[in-house]
Amino acid sequence: MMEGGAQLIQSTKYWLSEHPTIVNFRWSHTQSWGSTWFFLITAISLYIAAAITLHLLLTLFLGRRRRVSLGPIPAVHSLSIALISVLIFVGILLSAAAEIRDTRWSWGRTKTTPFQWLFCFPLGTRPSGRVFFWSYVFYLSRFLHLLRTFFTILRRRKLTFFQLFNQSILLCMSFLWLEFSQSFQVLAILFTTFLYSVVYGYRFWTAIGLPRARFPFVVNCQMVLLGCNLVCHVGVLLLHLVKGGGCNGIGAWVVNSMLNGVILLLFLKFYVRMYRRKGKDGDVVEGDSTRSWCGSEAISELTDVKEKDS
Repeated sequence: MMEGGAQLIQSTKYWLSEHPTIVNFRWSHTQSWGSTWFFLITAISLYIAAAITLHLLLTLFLGRRRRVSLGPIPAVHSLSIALISVLIFVGILLSAAAEIRDTRWSWGRTKTTPFQWLFCFPLGTRPSGRVFFWSYVFYLSRFLHLLRTFFTILRRRKLTFFQLFNQSILLCMSFLWLEFSQSFQVLAILFTTFLYSVVYGYRFWTAIGLPRARFPFVVNCQMVLLGCNLVCHVGVLLLHLVKGGGCNGIGAWVVNSMLNGVILLLFLKFYVRMYRRKGKDGDVVEGDSTRSWCGSEAISELTDVKEKDS
């Protein structure tokens, strides 16, 4: 039995970190699907146009109160994202360990440690190899997250500018991670996918009729995550200033950090308002209207804390 377990571990390591497709991956505008600026801008434009059009058509023909039943689709969607997130989490964890093992010999001249590498890529890092393969998979998975906007429109007749903006920024930032080999993306993806696996697993749990938490589970997860993310961003800044030469992709990191600051303020405002309402109304059961973010991620809808049955 132990031999079978060892073979399973070795097989998992091979398929998730040592397969030639993963090891030889290279982010390329000619070889990687969705890797051009034109594609990114077109995809975001089509997403926004489709969401607005659907919202207007449903409001015009069905009114604001009538909902469209989606059956098991949201539950299947949540389960899919949870499983994909687990796959990406394990894949990038194994790949980061393998990348450190294979490349740490070249860090001697920059005096980089594995811990520092997770925060700060050395200058000249190119978007190729194991961790960037999983960063690419994470980027592609962002398109699956866009479907939640349409679920919200169909079930609740709600569409906000903030929701569209957040989803678009998420997609854009995951693109920038690859385009500029941005530092800190390994930890950001680990944090995000771990949270997604928990949050969307919980959403699947509740979607199939199992008991809900009697406290804002998703929101509290987000609060812890944003706090950890803030600490890590401070670490990146310190390493960039102290380390000779700085960190790779720092320009994209600055943009990400600015978005993080705005989102953290919005989240704190929402968090305080939610607990004020809890004091007035009693228990607060978190709604399906909350979204998880890491890095540039936040709450996609800052209203409707109480759960609404679909």
